[in-house]
Amino acid sequence: MNNVLFDLHYSALIKMQQLLKPPMPKEVQFTFRKSDSTQFRDTLKDVRMRGIYSIIIDTKPENLPNLLTAILQIQMNNYKYHYHFTTFDIEAHNLENFRYNFVNMTAYRMVDSEHLMVKQVLRDMEKFQSVGQSILNRSNLEPALMYDSVFALARGLQALERGAVLRPVNVSCEDENPWNDGSSLFNYVNAAEYRGLTGKIQFKEGRRSTLKLDLLKLRTEKLDKVGEWSTTSGLNISNHEAFHEFGTRNITLRVTTIETIPYVMLKAGNHTGNDRFEGFCIELLQAIANYLGFQYELYFVPDSKFGAENTSTGEWNGLVREIIDKNADLAVASMTINYARESVIDFTKPFMTLGIRILFKLPSTMPTRLFSFMSPLAIDIWLYVLAAYILVSSTMFIVARFSPYEWHNPHPCVAESDVMENQFSMANSFWFTIVTLMHQGCDLNPKATSTRIIGAIWWFFTLILISSYTANLAAFLTVERMITPIESVEDLASQSKISYGTLESGSTMTFFRDSRIETYQKMWRYMENRPNVFVGSYEEGVARVLQGNYAFLMESTMLDYMVQRNCNLTEVGGLLDSKGYGIATPIGSPWRDKISLAILDLQEKGVIQILYNRWWKSGATTCSRDEKGKETKANALGLENIGGVFVVLLTGLAVAIFTAIFEFCWSTKKNAYNQRQSLCSEMAEELRFAMKCRASRQRPALRRQCSKCIPGTTYVPNAMDMNTQENGVMQMLDIRKSASPVHFECGDCRHHT
Repeated sequence: MNNVLFDLHYSALIKMQQLLKPPMPKEVQFTFRKSDSTQFRDTLKDVRMRGIYSIIIDTKPENLPNLLTAILQIQMNNYKYHYHFTTFDIEAHNLENFRYNFVNMTAYRMVDSEHLMVKQVLRDMEKFQSVGQSILNRSNLEPALMYDSVFALARGLQALERGAVLRPVNVSCEDENPWNDGSSLFNYVNAAEYRGLTGKIQFKEGRRSTLKLDLLKLRTEKLDKVGEWSTTSGLNISNHEAFHEFGTRNITLRVTTIETIPYVMLKAGNHTGNDRFEGFCIELLQAIANYLGFQYELYFVPDSKFGAENTSTGEWNGLVREIIDKNADLAVASMTINYARESVIDFTKPFMTLGIRILFKLPSTMPTRLFSFMSPLAIDIWLYVLAAYILVSSTMFIVARFSPYEWHNPHPCVAESDVMENQFSMANSFWFTIVTLMHQGCDLNPKATSTRIIGAIWWFFTLILISSYTANLAAFLTVERMITPIESVEDLASQSKISYGTLESGSTMTFFRDSRIETYQKMWRYMENRPNVFVGSYEEGVARVLQGNYAFLMESTMLDYMVQRNCNLTEVGGLLDSKGYGIATPIGSPWRDKISLAILDLQEKGVIQILYNRWWKSGATTCSRDEKGKETKANALGLENIGGVFVVLLTGLAVAIFTAIFEFCWSTKKNAYNQRQSLCSEMAEELRFAMKCRASRQRPALRRQCSKCIPGTTYVPNAMDMNTQENGVMQMLDIRKSASPVHFECGDCRHHT
C-alpha cells in the first residue's frame, strides 16, 4: 500500500517527522512532495499517474480551499481515493462537492460541539460576538485553544492567590531577574485539571498529557464521528461500516481481465469499448453490474498472466499485480482463489467450483484383427485348452482300452463270438472330445463308469469354458475398446514416456509447487527440471496434447469446455483438488461484500447455471460424443470383426477337400492293385461314378479276379485273407453289394450269382 505525504510548507516536515522514525513498515511506502497553491494541479496529476490512492495532506488552512478545488478539477474525487487532513478544523470548510461521490475524507477535531459543557460555553461566548460568528466555524482552531489556555492560567492564578498575596512586579525581557512567584504559578497551572473546549485539560511537566481527538469521516449527510484517538488508548474505530459505504450511481469501475476461452474472448469484427468482449465472465460481470447499478471499463492485463508470486523476490505479476497496485478495481476472469493470492488481495464468494484434472488425447481404438473372435481368451488359455483337448482324448483312449466294459460283441446274434470291438479308437476318442467341446451331438457314448467320469468332467469343463467365451465374445466384438496408457495421476507420475505440464504462472502451477503430497512433489520436480513443459495459454496446452505424448494439467471447467468441443480429447482420472473461481478486489475494497451478495443471489436464481449451460453445452461446435455410454455402446459387427470365422470355415473346407482327394487317390490305388487294373482306368471309373449327379447312392458291383473261386461252390476265406481294422478287432471282409449280381472272375472261370 502506497501512502503519499504532501508537504505543503516547511513546518510540516517538523510536525510529521514521527512517520520517518524507524522501524518503517515494510508494506507502507512514503513519498514526500512539497507544493504550494500554484502547483496543486500538477502535483495531483503526478500522483494519479503513479497510481497512489492514499494521501496525507498537511497544509495551511488558507490553502486548503485551493487544494479541494484542484482535486475536483483533476477528478480525483471518487471512492478509490482516501484523503487524510492533518488540520483540526476541517468542519470549517465547504465539502458539499465531495459528499455524493463517496470520496474517503478523514480528519481529526479537538472540539466536540455535541458536548453539553461545550455548547453552554459557546452560547456564552457568542453573546459577546455578532450573530453568526460561531467560534467553531472560523478558519482555525485558535479561539478554542486560546479559551482553554486563558482558563488554565486563570485556574493557576486562583490557586496561587489562595496561598500567597499577588504583587504586580515590572519585569523586562532584557533583565535576567525572574518573578519570584513565577515558579509557583507554573506549578499551579501544571496541576490544573478541568474540562475545556478541546477536551480534558491535564498537564505533565508542562505538556498536555490527556489529549483526545475525534476522528471524522465525510459521509453523504455530514462529517460524522467514526472513532477517536487518545494519548492513553490510541486509535479506536467505533463505526467500521462508515469506511465501506459507497454508492453505485455514476460510478465507473476499472476492470482487468485475461483472454481465456470461454470466459473472456474477443468478438470478431470491428468493435470498441466493452463491446469488444464476450464470454461467460463478461455476461456474469454485466449481470452483477445490472444488479448493483455501476458501470465498468474492461482492459486486458498487460503481461497476460493470472498472477503468481516470485519465490525469490516476493513480487507478483499478472492480474494480482494489477489489483495490488490498484490499477484496477476488479479482476474478473477464471481466477482461482488460493491462500497465496488471498494474502495480498481480496476475493468475493466463488461463482464456480472446480478442481485440477488431466487433459489427454483420446486413445486410439484397438486395431481390428481378422481373428478377433479369439480375443476373449488369452493366447496361453488357448494353448491350455489345446493341451487339455489332447490330454483328455488320450486319457479317454487309454482308459477305454483298459476298461472291460467298453468292449462289446459286434455280432449280437452270435453268442460265442471270438471277436470283441471297442468304439473308442484313437480317432474316435479325439472325435468325441472335439464334438462335446463344440456342444454338438455324438454317436459315441461311454459305457464304463471310468469313461463316463472322464466325459462328465470334460462336459463340465467345456460348459464353463464356452459360457465364459460366449459372454466375453459379445463384449469384445460389440464394444469399442480403447488403449489408454494412463488411467490416473499416479500412472502419469510413475512413467516417463508421456510428458506433462501446466499453465505458466497459474494457480495449477502454484498448487504443485506448494503441495506436500509426495506424488505431486514428484511431479513438480519433473516439471521444474523441464521448463519447456509449461505453456503460456490454454490453447497452446491443448495444441500440444493433440500432437501426442503430452498430458495437460488444467482446471476442470476449462477441460470440460475443451472436451465438449473436440472429440479427440478426453479427461483422465478424477479431481486432484477442490477450489473455486472468484472476483478479485483490492484489500479493504467496499465492493467485495456487495459483489459476493450479488453472486449468491444470482446462484440461487439459477442465472449462473444458465450462463454455464449457454457457454459450455450449447452451440453447433459441441462434440456429440456420448461420453457416459461409450463403454457400453454396442457397435455393428463388420467383416473385419468376424472375418476370421469365415477364414477358419474356408480353411476347414479346403482341408476336407484335400483329405477327400487324398482318400480318393489312396483308395483308387489300392483297388487298382487288388483288381490288377491300371491306376488310370480305375481312377476314371471312380470319377465317372462320382460325377453322375443322378446315379444311385449304391456303388456298382466290383469285378474280382482270383484263382480260388469255383463255380457252384462257396468260398470261405482263410486267415490270410482277413483285414485288420485299426481298432485291433478281426472282422470278415465286407463284400460290396450292389443291385446287380456280383461277378467273380478267377483265372479262366467266371461265375454269376
